[in-house]
Amino acid sequence: MEGYLKRIADNVLMDKLSLVGAVLVEGPKWCGKSTTAEEFAKTVIYMQDPEKRDQYKALAKNASSKFLTGETPVLIDEWQIIPFIWDAIRFEIDKRKTTGQFILTGSTTPVDKSEISHTGTGRISRIIMRPMSLFESMDSNGNISLKKLFELNSDDYSVSDKVQKDIDDVAFVTCRGGWPSACVKNDQDSLKLVFEYYNGLINSDMTKVDNVERDPRKVDLLLKSYSRNISTECSNETIKDDMSKFEDKSLSTQTITNYIDALKKIFVVEELEAWNPNLRSKIAIRTSNTRHFVDPSIAIASMMIGPNDLINDFKYFGFLFEDLCVRDIRIYSELIDAKVYHYRDKSDLECDAVIHRRNGDYALVEIKLYSDEGIEVGAENLKKLRNKINTDKMKEPKFMAVLTGSPFSYRRDDGIYVISIFSFGP
Repeated sequence: MEGYLKRIADNVLMDKLSLVGAVLVEGPKWCGKSTTAEEFAKTVIYMQDPEKRDQYKALAKNASSKFLTGETPVLIDEWQIIPFIWDAIRFEIDKRKTTGQFILTGSTTPVDKSEISHTGTGRISRIIMRPMSLFESMDSNGNISLKKLFELNSDDYSVSDKVQKDIDDVAFVTCRGGWPSACVKNDQDSLKLVFEYYNGLINSDMTKVDNVERDPRKVDLLLKSYSRNISTECSNETIKDDMSKFEDKSLSTQTITNYIDALKKIFVVEELEAWNPNLRSKIAIRTSNTRHFVDPSIAIASMMIGPNDLINDFKYFGFLFEDLCVRDIRIYSELIDAKVYHYRDKSDLECDAVIHRRNGDYALVEIKLYSDEGIEVGAENLKKLRNKINTDKMKEPKFMAVLTGSPFSYRRDDGIYVISIFSFGP
């Protein structure tokens, strides 16, 4: 497609299609799932087409084999509208005995899972697609590769780089987010676009997720409270207490839990799980998830702020910058078969991101916004955590790095990398 911005998910999707019969591409609205899937599909069925939706539903229900015909891969966009098609796809894959037959996209999980009998294991693979990373939006040059950091020895891989970026650029990309339609507009329009997404989220999307009507005011207050606690391990009880300052005191923790679960179902919230390594000494590891959005611009929209507000509040800016970096680390990690965690123990020693591959290799990453003092604190935390890990029972970290908004990237004398987010890439 002319004008198509290449996505990291392209390679992930292509690899999956060569392995299994179908791939489910999940993620939030506006992140580019359909556009990416269309690049690979030969036949496309749009379930949201109002003129054909009823016809598609009837055909899928009564003659699924005819519904699923066409040159492959066949794309079923927003498949969750007809969740019963899942079993029919699994059956077709078993009959055809070949890979790359179907692509499914969905911006929410199905409302009624009772119509799905099989998991699809071995036939249907899942990938999560997020808004664009800075490398995909061409804000990062990608000169420092996560893959190479894992696979090359430090003496063989230089991370020396300098970019023409400053703190104002960090503030701008944090507020704009990675929404594809925002990344191709002029600066002022791109900053406005996320507010359109946000309005749709609180007034429409949260009702459609499971056909449960929710009060837009409560959704807005919840997202504001979640935003105030971004990149922390705050409890649902804390969020409830925060919301109660502006809402009926009878608001329950269970209501908060239900609302957050709904946000997870539409891929707005994506929390970071705790990492549990083997340690040299017995110390309790905190197991709470770290609060994160799928994109930091959601917090920006909920708080009704912009780049200048971030520049004037560096402490809050730091939390949002962490959210931005976690988004990009997660996207780049998809290509190396890795999962991202966080670490914190009872002594309050923490690590913002632990990138753990299936082969047992891992990296420790601290995230610090800009200052030399912050970078030094991050490096010291990394060394403390490395010294706690029992390397008789698990490997040494492949590398340790401080990810920053600074324009400079380099390797310190202690071996720790300092990497600009504008030089970081897959």
